[in-house]
Order: sequence, then structure tokens, then C-alpha cells
Amino acid sequence: MRYLILFFLTLELTTSNAQEHYLLVGTYDSPKSEGIYVYKFNTETGTAKEVSHIKTPNPSFLAISPDEKFVYAVAETAPQDGKGGDIAAFSFNKEKGTLTFINKQHSGGDHPCHVDVDKTGKWVFASNYTSGSLSVLPVNEDGSIGKAVSFQHSGSGPNLQRQKSPHVHGAIISPNNKTLFVTDLGIDKVMLYDFDASTGKLSLAKKPFVQTEPGAGPRLFTFHNNNKFAYTIEELSGTVVLYHQKKGRLIEKHRISTMPADDKRFPGSADIHVSPDGKFLYASNRGEVNTIAIFSINKKNGQLTLIGHQSTLGKAPRNFNFDLTGKFLLVGNQNSDEIVIFKKDSITGLLIDSGNRITVGKPVCLKWIAN
Repeated sequence: MRYLILFFLTLELTTSNAQEHYLLVGTYDSPKSEGIYVYKFNTETGTAKEVSHIKTPNPSFLAISPDEKFVYAVAETAPQDGKGGDIAAFSFNKEKGTLTFINKQHSGGDHPCHVDVDKTGKWVFASNYTSGSLSVLPVNEDGSIGKAVSFQHSGSGPNLQRQKSPHVHGAIISPNNKTLFVTDLGIDKVMLYDFDASTGKLSLAKKPFVQTEPGAGPRLFTFHNNNKFAYTIEELSGTVVLYHQKKGRLIEKHRISTMPADDKRFPGSADIHVSPDGKFLYASNRGEVNTIAIFSINKKNGQLTLIGHQSTLGKAPRNFNFDLTGKFLLVGNQNSDEIVIFKKDSITGLLIDSGNRITVGKPVCLKWIAN
């Protein structure tokens, strides 16, 4: 009897210590998916259960407003009416874990593949891949969005299959909300825009771009927790680039491959994240590779050291993300219709399969809302 009481006391303590946060998953349309899915994720067990979902076309990337009351999703399409894709706005009910559609606006270009929100929550940035344009959309008090103001990139790159024209892949606002860093896969540039949060005005920075290696294909951009280091993942070269970031300027310091030295397969690199503790960086490789490259970060200069590769245990890891505790890393395997949940070793940074899975069609974006 004493052991039974101790068991239930331990179970009760474990349950009380666990937290459940909301995981939002954007998908591509498929027979197994139809929009944005909301789950509750248990930070103790690393398990998830679906709460709700809402139908919306090709929400391949999501952004959460700073107050977590609103969610913005791309509709990665290019309709024949010539008006391009859309950005949709939703309200989020934290008590019920449900999304409610508010409105949508044209994204100002074709196939928007990325969306971000500024720190005030008053402006949304959309990256239009096929048309190679960047857009800014105002946010109203009720979370609805207004019409887009667009900026068209120009140029090309040496890869004739992928770089015949600009392809804006990401627009990420700086931690101080003053600079927008825009990765353009088609022209091998990270473009820099000065941003005025009071008006939403964007203007090219004094040094308007950083040129990457020819044919590299910069895809996404992220900041270290200290805001001094920034990293780009290059899709075509499979390379992570370290920049020192100061007052809206980027200085390239270091380049390192996401692939083993003897592996000549096409990396198809996709996503990049720094661990919440700031000690490690992770980058995903798709195609035949299907791995997460794991790097340690030198805390003094931000340089990376490759420490291992983890199979994603699925196909086409387009997007991945840490849970809010930093204990788990979730990988969306787009082409195997499954999110694989890994535990992160806090000492080594290596990943361990938790055995937990989330079955969902074409998962391509993972975002969090605290509960």
C-alpha cells in the first residue's frame, strides 16, 4: 500500500509540474491535411494531442503576433487572376485553442512562402518567392490586415534552374525592430531595409545588401540570443554563414557546410535555429539527406563547430523548432506526413528520438503559443 501511495504521489507531482503549450502547425494542402492544426504539447512527456484545426489554403508559414492574440498565415499560391497569393489573419482563443478567420489580403506577389510580424504587432512582412518581391501589410486594432505595399527585387544568379530571377524566401525583423533582413535565394543576397515602426515605411539601408557566394541560395536568417551574431542557411550550397550584426550592418565571419566532407549529395537545406540556451545551432537538410546538422557555438565569436548529424527519421524536413522549454526539438517531415519529436541533450546538444510522433499531412511550419 505504501508503494502504491508513493506511486500516485509521484504521478501527481509529475503531472502538476508539466506544462501544456500550444503547437501550431502549418501545412501544404494534401489528402491528409487541409489547413492549420492546433495541438497541446506536454513539456514533461513530449507528447501532443490535437485541439482544433481550421481550413485554409497552403498555410506553409505562420507568424504569431507579439501578444499571441493573432496568427498570420501565407496562402502559398499564385492564382490565375494575376493577383498573387494571400496573407490571412486569424484570432486565437487561448482558452479553447481555436483559430477564427478575420480577413485576408493579397500578398503583393506570387507564392508567399514566409511571413513575419514586427515587434509592435502593427506590421506584417510577406516574402513572395516566385515573383521575388517583399511586402508590408498594416495590422488594424482587431488584428485584421490592410493592403500590401510591395518592393520588387531584381537580378539573377548562376544556377539556371533555380536563379533565373529573384526569389525572396524570408524577411526577418531585427531584435531592435529597426532593420529587416531579407534573404533572396535567386540573387544570392541578403537585402537590408531600414524600418520605421511608426509608419511601416521600408527603405534600403545605407549598405543595402550582403553578397553571398555565387549559387549559394540564401534561404532563411536567424539571430543568436545575444543579438550580436546572426546566421543564414543557404539552400543550394548547404552552408551556414555566420555574420556579426551591429546597428543594422552585417559582417561575414565564417562559413561552414551542413554536410559531411565526403557526402556529395544535394543538401537542399531548409531551416535554421539556435537552441534557447544559445549553445548550439541546428540546420535541416532535405532531399536524399534528411538530416539535422548540429553545431556547437563559440560564445565569444559565434563560430560553429560541427558535432554531428541526426537522421530526421522521415522525408523532407522543411521546418523544425524547439518547444518553449528547449528540451524537445520537433521536426516536420513534409513528405512522410509526420512530426518527429526529439529530446535535446542539454550537455552535448545531440538529439535523441523520444519515440513520440504527430501524424499530420505535409507539415511545413511549427510555431508556439504559451498557455
